[in-house]
Amino acid sequence: MLARKITAVLGARQRSYPAVALVGPRQCGKTTLARSLGGQYFDLEQEPDRLRLDLGWETIADGHELVILDEAQTWPEVFPRLRGTIDRDRRRNGRFLLLGSVSPSLMVRVSESLAGRLAVVELTPLLQSELGNESQRLWLCGGYPDGGVLGGRRFPVWQHNYLDLLTQRDLPNWGLPAHARTTRRLLQMLAAVHGQEWNASQVGKSLALSYHTVNSYLDYLEGAFLVRRLPAYQANIRKRLVKRPKVYWRDTGLLHALLNLYDRAALLSQPWVGASWEGFVITQVLAALQYTDRTFDAYYLRTSDQREIDLLVQVDSELWALEIKLTTHPGPNDMKRLNATADLIGADRRFLVCQRSEFLQSGPQVVCDLEGLIACIEGGKVV
Repeated sequence: MLARKITAVLGARQRSYPAVALVGPRQCGKTTLARSLGGQYFDLEQEPDRLRLDLGWETIADGHELVILDEAQTWPEVFPRLRGTIDRDRRRNGRFLLLGSVSPSLMVRVSESLAGRLAVVELTPLLQSELGNESQRLWLCGGYPDGGVLGGRRFPVWQHNYLDLLTQRDLPNWGLPAHARTTRRLLQMLAAVHGQEWNASQVGKSLALSYHTVNSYLDYLEGAFLVRRLPAYQANIRKRLVKRPKVYWRDTGLLHALLNLYDRAALLSQPWVGASWEGFVITQVLAALQYTDRTFDAYYLRTSDQREIDLLVQVDSELWALEIKLTTHPGPNDMKRLNATADLIGADRRFLVCQRSEFLQSGPQVVCDLEGLIACIEGGKVV
C-alpha cells in the first residue's frame, strides 16, 4: 500500500479525540487506509455487518481495539449510540474511526450528535508527492487509485463508470433531487467552465433551471468532493474586484474524461490546457497544506482591469500569492505582473509556479516548479 501523507494528521487527531471522521470522495482510498490501522471493521452498507455491530455493541464499544465504521451515514441509528458510549468515558481517545463520502446526511448527523467529540480529516485521491515521478500521468488520469494513475488501461473508462454511479445512485441517495440525465449534463457544463468564474444564471438557462436550483445542485457536487468553488478575495483597495467564485474540478482525470481527452498530446493541444494545469496545481498545493496540518484559507483575485492572481492563500498570519504558468521558461514580465498585483493587497510571499526545475528565490519572490513548492511546504521553508 502506498503511504498516504495525511496519516500523520489522522494519527494526531485520534490521539486528541474519541472519534475521527475520515472523509473524502468515493474510491479515494479511505477504506484501505483505515484497515491498515488495524482494529475491527464494519461496513454499515452491509446488513450482516450492521447486525454484527448491533448485537455486539457493548462488548465492541467498550473494548480496546479501534472500531472502524465505513459509510456510517447509511445507518443513522449508530450516531446516538456513539454519543452515549463516548460520553461515558470522555477521556478515552482514538476509539472510533468513521468513514464517509461527505454526503449532506453524514455531516448533519455528525453536527447533531458528535459535536465536540469528533474531528474531521479529509483524504484526497493520490497526490503527486505520494507518487514520486508520476506527475504527468497524474495530471492526465487523476489521482483515483483504480483510475489508471498506477498503470493499466482503465483511464478513461473507469472515470465514466465512476460518474455514472454517482449520478444514478449516490447523489440521489444523498438527497440531490435532479434526474441522472440532468446531473450528467451539469457535470459536462462544469467541465466546460473549469477554471472560470461561476455564472449560475447562465448555466441554469442552459439546463432550463433557476440559478437558485443550479446553486443548490452545485452544493451537492461540492459536498461529494467533485468540484471546488474558489471564492474571490475581497480587500479594501482602489480597484473594483470580481466577486464571483471560480469553479474547478478537484480531479483532473474526471475533467479530462468528461471532455474526451484521453492522452497527453490531445490535452496539450487544447486552448484551455492552462486552466487544467492551474486546477491541478491548486489541488496539489491545498492538499499539501492540509496534510502538513496548516491553518489556511484559499481565494483567487481579479480586478476590473484584469489584474489577476490565480491562488491566494492565507496561511497562519501570512498571505501568499501564487501565479501558475504552464511553461518551462517564464519571462521576467510574469514576475513583474505578479508583484504589481500582489503589492495591491500586501502579499507577504509571491510564487511563480511553472515547470522549471530550478528553484530561484529573491527575498519574498520565488520561481519554482510544483515539486519545489510542495517540498517547501512540507519542510516549512516558506514561513
